[in-house]
Amino acid sequence: MEQFESYNKSFINGQWVEGKSGRDYQNKNPYNDSTINTIPLATKKQLEDAYIKAKQAQKEWAKSSAEERKNVLKKVSSYLDEHRDEIVQLIARETGGSLIKASVEVDLTIALVDEAINMPDELNRVNEKGAAVEGKVNKVHKLPLGVITSISPFNFPMNLSMRTIAPAIALGNAVVHKPDNQTALTGGSILARAFEKAGLPEGVFNSILTDLDEIGDYMIETPHSPLISFTGSTPVGKHIAEKAGSMLKRVALELGGNNPFIVLEDADLDRAVDAAIFGKFIHQGQICMIINRIIVHEKLYDSFIEKFVDRVKEIPSGDPTEEGVIVGPLINEEQVESALEIIETAKKEGANLVLEGKREGNLLTPYIFTDVKNDSELAQTELFAPIATIIKATTDDEAIEMANDTPYGLSSSIFTSDLEKGEKLALKIESGMTHINDQTVNDNPTIPFGGTKESGVGKFGNPWIVEEFTITKWVSIQEEYRDFPF
Repeated sequence: MEQFESYNKSFINGQWVEGKSGRDYQNKNPYNDSTINTIPLATKKQLEDAYIKAKQAQKEWAKSSAEERKNVLKKVSSYLDEHRDEIVQLIARETGGSLIKASVEVDLTIALVDEAINMPDELNRVNEKGAAVEGKVNKVHKLPLGVITSISPFNFPMNLSMRTIAPAIALGNAVVHKPDNQTALTGGSILARAFEKAGLPEGVFNSILTDLDEIGDYMIETPHSPLISFTGSTPVGKHIAEKAGSMLKRVALELGGNNPFIVLEDADLDRAVDAAIFGKFIHQGQICMIINRIIVHEKLYDSFIEKFVDRVKEIPSGDPTEEGVIVGPLINEEQVESALEIIETAKKEGANLVLEGKREGNLLTPYIFTDVKNDSELAQTELFAPIATIIKATTDDEAIEMANDTPYGLSSSIFTSDLEKGEKLALKIESGMTHINDQTVNDNPTIPFGGTKESGVGKFGNPWIVEEFTITKWVSIQEEYRDFPF
């Protein structure tokens, strides 16, 4: 067994380096407030050094063969699988997620690495294109981009980190990665250990444990990285996009969501309730793709509420490391206080509270509001908490209009018995992803994952991420002497 809690240092240039800021971060279990480990935070100078070492290492890594890169990734996948049970427990302790959530996260992470094993050959594929000039051959190459900056969140820290890291490394890039300190182990240190054990050359992957008080905007402004991959809130994403845009840097941003779950008049009610339960309450609602608004046709509205409330009352809550628990704690006290403020505002706005939860420390059991207005603060806020909002629609068209009435556009879903109609309506919803007869929380390493509007820029998943993380270069070869007009 690995003693993962002991990995409290940054991983820079293949070495575990203690942070020199003189400040520590207490990484705590959100359920019982116990300390998992104490992290000495790295300085801006240490971060700068990581970028310099990464830039040097990337030049050599770009020369590596496809087989070399594949072998490293295969070993990373095996390492994560070998330590799966330990990692599942640590995800539950560090994120507050249930064992079901933690298991899903590890499986997704391994799947991302396995899919990245298919990417190294992309650098060897040369596409020839036709030429208008006689005797000219046009070739299109893909080259590594350089040093990728990766910044990941607390909610699904392992797979939301790896979906950037694994493709970047597979494609000959180096990575400087910063996980959220609240999930420093599962979002950073375990991944660093996996690549270390896999024999990745020094400097190709670096994981920095630090905070904004130390580094400010350096990860955005550094001249050593041409792309920033960030998953997190829309306000922070806008800040990154503004700074990066002024430097003509690329960005891959997966941001907030206000995801609609639409139940049409002809939907299978029981199936819709099943999906809504999962899509609303997995990981206490702390997922960018989570169902934020449940929009139900008026003919099914009352029946849906009755079945939904009865089911939600039975959802087990408590210590997420215990088998059977579904709803665990929110990530910290600030998130709990924010959720309680939303609840109080919703009551004042006149929403009907049909199920009132309770607070125990950072644990918040489910709340359900009905008769919610789509333009209310409750409906227009990304909740990130176990708070369900149910909205009545008089027609299917109105349901689609309500779904689109948000600045966000990440995920969405439609329940209907008419699959052809469902697919046509899916194309009318302004979101990057729409799932018919399923809930909004779906991911797969071979789909174009990403949002529209204020939910982000760029696409993850193979082959779309290949375009994000490489340079496309045109090389022309004039095989016969060309006659010029002057």
